[in-house]
Amino acid sequence: MSVQEGGPRPKAGVLEIAPYVPGKSKATGGAKTYKLSSNETPLGPSPKAIEAYRAHADQLHMYPDGSASALRQAIAHHYSLNPDHIVCGCGSDEVLHLIAQAYLGVGDEAIYSRHGFLVYEIAIRAAGATPVVAPETDYTTDVDAILGLVTPRTKMVFIANPNNPTGTYLPFSEVKRLHAGLPKDCILVLDAAYAEYVRRNDYSAGIELVAESNNVVMTRTFSKIYGLAAARLGWIYCPPAIADALNRIRGPFNVTTAAMAAGIAALQDTAHTEKAAVHNEQWRGWLTEQLTAIGLTVTPSVGNFVLVHFPDEDGKRAADADAFLLSRGVVLRRMENYHLPQALRLSVGDEEANRVTVQALSEFMAQKK
Repeated sequence: MSVQEGGPRPKAGVLEIAPYVPGKSKATGGAKTYKLSSNETPLGPSPKAIEAYRAHADQLHMYPDGSASALRQAIAHHYSLNPDHIVCGCGSDEVLHLIAQAYLGVGDEAIYSRHGFLVYEIAIRAAGATPVVAPETDYTTDVDAILGLVTPRTKMVFIANPNNPTGTYLPFSEVKRLHAGLPKDCILVLDAAYAEYVRRNDYSAGIELVAESNNVVMTRTFSKIYGLAAARLGWIYCPPAIADALNRIRGPFNVTTAAMAAGIAALQDTAHTEKAAVHNEQWRGWLTEQLTAIGLTVTPSVGNFVLVHFPDEDGKRAADADAFLLSRGVVLRRMENYHLPQALRLSVGDEEANRVTVQALSEFMAQKK
């Protein structure tokens, strides 16, 4: 889009930003729509969270607690953290933007991996800094590739662990090796949006590293396993100096009262969270096995989604599969924006959605050219 001649101009870099495009919500056919494009939990939020949210409907005329003190206390209790080191936001997207706005500027560089979350580049460019893309190995963040791109201008490194959209992860030993190789004035941002789904002994979301460092932060969200995507609720755990900086620039009432109440209730309903994790573990494995059996390649995932790769040949490409699925009511996520044109991302759904998707893809792969 061009700027009207003689009119206001946005600051340098803004018009270089490709707007974030969410996954599709509607199909083109089918008696029922199965939306598996946005990594939403098929179990929905805890009934206790829904009840807590509704209980605040009569307080819409009142401003929320600007410090989110009750929510920060609940998060701190749940994870054994210091609440003074927690800053809450309107989804983890907002805190990712806040950290970039507070510490990046013109002349600075920030690194993220090639198939990393699209918001990183947006946040970097919006802050006026220069994004630097590190290649990956087997769709996994490559520590050596990142360290090889570090210069005196590098002020931030973004790591999604697990990574969206690939579903891969870095063992904690590799995260620590990455941190050890970064300059002291470079912030390592650990985006752990999918941490609750991981069942690996060598994984850590990064809480320990934040606690013992002054240049590491960890972001989390209530949008995934807690099922509060519409409430827009996230948080960052960080050293006190960074928390102070973020609190100076964030909106004074950036988290709503109802969202905070729902978040507190969701944290407390550990049975519901565990049920969601167990469901995901079972059906992610099933989807991987079934899709592999019909000739598709699936990147091993620890998240609540799988990345499915299609043949690069006429009639069998990812775009062809997407059109076929949409005609049967199944909505997956296209991956062109992530430099993965021959892949679709499939969120783990409920049993019906998973079986319908596998059946549709089986029919697609069985078609003759």
